[in-house]
Amino acid sequence: MEMYQNNQDFGYNQPNFQPVGPEKSPKKRNNSGKTFFLSFLGGVAGACLVVGICFGIPGIRTALVGQQSSIILSNKNNNFNPENVNTYQVSLSSFNDTGVSVAQKVLPSVVGIKVTYPVRSYWSGNSSTVEAAGSGVIISKDGYILTNNHVISASSSESSYYSIGEATEITVKLYNDETTYPATVVGSDAKTDLAVLKINKDNLTAAELGDSDSVLVGEWCMAIGNPLGMESSVSAGLVSALNREVTDEDGKKYHVIQTDAAINSGNSGGALVNSKGQVIGINTIKVSGSGIEGLGFAIPINSTVSVTNDLIKYNKVIRPYMGVACVSITDEVIKANPRANLTKGVYIRTVASFSPAEKAGLQTGDIMIAIDDQPILTYDEMTAIKDTHKVGDTITIKFIRNGSTKTTQLTLAEE
Repeated sequence: MEMYQNNQDFGYNQPNFQPVGPEKSPKKRNNSGKTFFLSFLGGVAGACLVVGICFGIPGIRTALVGQQSSIILSNKNNNFNPENVNTYQVSLSSFNDTGVSVAQKVLPSVVGIKVTYPVRSYWSGNSSTVEAAGSGVIISKDGYILTNNHVISASSSESSYYSIGEATEITVKLYNDETTYPATVVGSDAKTDLAVLKINKDNLTAAELGDSDSVLVGEWCMAIGNPLGMESSVSAGLVSALNREVTDEDGKKYHVIQTDAAINSGNSGGALVNSKGQVIGINTIKVSGSGIEGLGFAIPINSTVSVTNDLIKYNKVIRPYMGVACVSITDEVIKANPRANLTKGVYIRTVASFSPAEKAGLQTGDIMIAIDDQPILTYDEMTAIKDTHKVGDTITIKFIRNGSTKTTQLTLAEE
């Protein structure tokens, strides 16, 4: 559910600095060079005027500067050399045209989503309904829409005062279309914060997906969605960072694209696009608060493809399963338990009955230190390696038991 929060902007008045010093008395000067100086200055001014007029005429401007100097530095395909950054004249008209073209291309592929939930007060027992808003991206012309799981799920909005049930109604509004279309949930995945909806309509404009692995820091980008319920809004900025690890309020970690393009409540599930109008991310999180600006995040589009395919095909994400509950052994844990003879790795707390881990001979108390010869020091590292495999793959696990290093083969099952 989208949470709205009003933030106050803080500004300051920049001081107007004036040079201060002792006032100097005027001195008599010889005016013999004054006439020559004024004549020279007049000649320079005249030349500047002529050049200025010529620059106002496109043909002369091109001849003087050269067409190749008016370029847009948008991505690595320009063969851009950072050493020559100050030798180029950037065309602001082309920059403006890029923004307009991208907006016109992508807006028909971004939808507004409205969700209705039942709410019951713990204190009074009274029931009512509440509405939440978000965005989505059309991924097929026959009505499949990609959005965030938290847009259509109220699981993260529970409180000690009320409870929110499952959504009773989800509707979608298309760009320049006043019709409200009922939507069904095809599948959702809380781990990746992604969900797929379906509406009964054909000949939609599907978004063009880009390659988020080729995105560069400093690239121009545009966020498109429905911030605060304002339909079909765009905001532009830059890619601020890549593969940024962030943790949401539920403790889930994501590796995301960071941008300074404005992302607000209601933008979740919308598109982050590049200068070609290709979707490079799904807007998902904004950091807000006093003194915080320009911190928005998007799920890289490449990481959504397999999830989306699973949700459409199986109504859930098919993940490999080991059958262990684990905890990371950090330096702090080792220092706090000096007599336990611990080593850094992933400690197995429990092994599920009839699980792949039990079949592989793993036991409670084992410390896993490597998978397929890749060292693992934390639970997150173990999960990341595991999730690169498919159900049915066999992996080699190196672990420590009672001070001795052992290996075993584990065949991953479906979660």
